Amino acid sequence: MKKIIYLLLGIVSTVGIVSCELEDNIDSKSASEVPVETLFTNAEIAFVDQYNSMNVNFNISRMLAQYWSDVTYTDGSRYDFQDRGIPDTFWAEFYRDVLMDLEDAKAVIEAEEYTGALADQATNQIAIIEILEVYTYSVLTETFGNVPYTEANMGAADFTPAYDDAATVYADLFTRLDAAIADLNADNSSFGDTDLLFDGDITKWKTFANSLKLRMAMRMADVPSFGSETKVLEAVAAGVFDTNLDGAFFEYIGTDPYVSTIYDGFTIDGRNDYCPSNTLIDMMNDLNDPRLPLWFTTVNGEYKGIEFGLVDGVPYSNYSHFSDPFFEPTFEAVLSDYSEMEFFLAEAVERGWAVSGTAESHYNNGITASILYYGGTQAEADAYLAQSSVAYATATGTWKEKIGTQKWLAMYNRGLEGWSEWRRLDYPILNFPVGMTYADIPTRFPYPYTENDMNEDNYDAAAAAIGGDSATTKLWWDKN
Repeated sequence: MKKIIYLLLGIVSTVGIVSCELEDNIDSKSASEVPVETLFTNAEIAFVDQYNSMNVNFNISRMLAQYWSDVTYTDGSRYDFQDRGIPDTFWAEFYRDVLMDLEDAKAVIEAEEYTGALADQATNQIAIIEILEVYTYSVLTETFGNVPYTEANMGAADFTPAYDDAATVYADLFTRLDAAIADLNADNSSFGDTDLLFDGDITKWKTFANSLKLRMAMRMADVPSFGSETKVLEAVAAGVFDTNLDGAFFEYIGTDPYVSTIYDGFTIDGRNDYCPSNTLIDMMNDLNDPRLPLWFTTVNGEYKGIEFGLVDGVPYSNYSHFSDPFFEPTFEAVLSDYSEMEFFLAEAVERGWAVSGTAESHYNNGITASILYYGGTQAEADAYLAQSSVAYATATGTWKEKIGTQKWLAMYNRGLEGWSEWRRLDYPILNFPVGMTYADIPTRFPYPYTENDMNEDNYDAAAAAIGGDSATTKLWWDKN
């Protein structure tokens, strides 16, 4: 990730050279033209920063999934969205800092009207932009429900955009994703090393896009009108992440502000705001999970999590902490990986869809891949899978419970994915905060509180369309 520094140095150098011979009436401190690579890089960074954030003002998904619980200020694990304006920030980061930069990058490319090799490069660049836009909108719709789409990011032309039906948006995202995949051509260049995710590697972008398609199709598995089986088979045939340690991993350079979210919160900000929850720790203890020492420290020789959703704060020193690798400034963010794909395929087999392999083999692959990714061994994975409480043939419950529970564990530290899969599969059984009920566990983010003030008519229509702007309103794909 040294390329971030090189990119910024390159921009500074360019500005310095140009400023030596400025024409009259040129403001040297306000750029009127921004390179498309800069816009794209900024959008990638903004996406990962928000998607992976653990800041209680930005993203509380790790607590919604009950991987973590608050130590001192307990509002996050008690589902208080309003006091910190969490939905407002979540919404703004994706619309303003990701989608707006991507749209601007697309406009710059299209305005150039390239020919020849540059036109081929531009086709790849626009396809990659489309993939990242699809990813962003999928997160927004899966988090809020109906969202601005056809009228989004129009600036002064429309400060009060209408909200589109989320299912209609999602259907269009599949169309855009398929078109982008078809446009990608590995014989041509793209963003090069200004692409911080895959260094402009078109083959990797294709695999990532197909893996995103598989994820989105499985999100819709209980919505017959989406034809999820066909989409899953298309994605698998085209190529998803299919080997151990294969995936989309965003590496940080380790220099502030380009550091991992845990390092930023605990080391740079000097705070100890989170510990693992008892929901997670108790389950891992019961299953003799070999990832425990890879993820956490012990307290008096045992792994101990905070009771989830306490009213009052507790001493940080009384509970297990995250293990040393999680505190590394370079600790990478996982956007998608082989483990996730294997759990989807296990589920697809159980649904009777024509994917190869057995549910058990895909389930075993998903668990093994997670253990190996975090530094465990094949022997540890084999021993874990040999336990009657874990083995697919003997573990408790239906396939949804078996796959849902082990996938939730494998998605640890990926709050949005863990929460989304819990909402869809309804497993594992979570705890609920003190004084609340199971029905109080959120199934969506409320809309931004500023929308009720600044876009009232469209906000009211959107809230009514989804059944009310409540954190416990179930979204269109959450059928069970």
